[in-house]
Amino acid sequence: MSVLPLVFTSGWASGINAYAVVLLLGLLGATGVSDEVPAALERPDVLIVAAVLFVAEAVADKVPYVDSVWDAVHTVIRPIAGGVVAALLAGHDGSLPQLAAGAVGGSTALVSHLVKAGTRIAVNTSPEPASNIVLSLTEDLGVAGIIAFALFHPWIAAGIAAVLLVAGITVVIFLWSRIRRYLRRRRERRAAKRPAPADGAAPPVG
Repeated sequence: MSVLPLVFTSGWASGINAYAVVLLLGLLGATGVSDEVPAALERPDVLIVAAVLFVAEAVADKVPYVDSVWDAVHTVIRPIAGGVVAALLAGHDGSLPQLAAGAVGGSTALVSHLVKAGTRIAVNTSPEPASNIVLSLTEDLGVAGIIAFALFHPWIAAGIAAVLLVAGITVVIFLWSRIRRYLRRRRERRAAKRPAPADGAAPPVG
């Protein structure tokens, strides 16, 4: 139970940016800031790969529509990463607590990822890229802050992550309802502007 809040928080953060979680945890462990980080995450090869992928995501995540494609590809990657990180944090190779921790981390990462992906699709209806850049920077800073905070105050960080997860779900539901209404009104306006066919003439195709 003592590792559960850290597992939950890392799962939420992995759903937003799994590479940032691995990189930050590894750096904090390798530099001796925290002894809660598994040795596997401190390996130089893991840190190098995580850093390269983090930079790639940092770029892709700020480009409209490219971010949605990136999110689609990571629908599998982020939950798996969240589960692996959670299992490593739990330790006890192959034990039931480790498997349970992996399940918690993976499922939390999946929900968090779906919230992020849904929000990005909604934001991409905006014609300007500023919203994507601001949202991406906010996510990156939020992940870094909450992971660092979780290593020293796990229960508080888990509470913050839970609030953010619920708030994210609420925002996605609200945004999607607005978008559906907007698309419905646009279809109705286009239908109203379409000229009516003359008497006896066949209606236009399409």
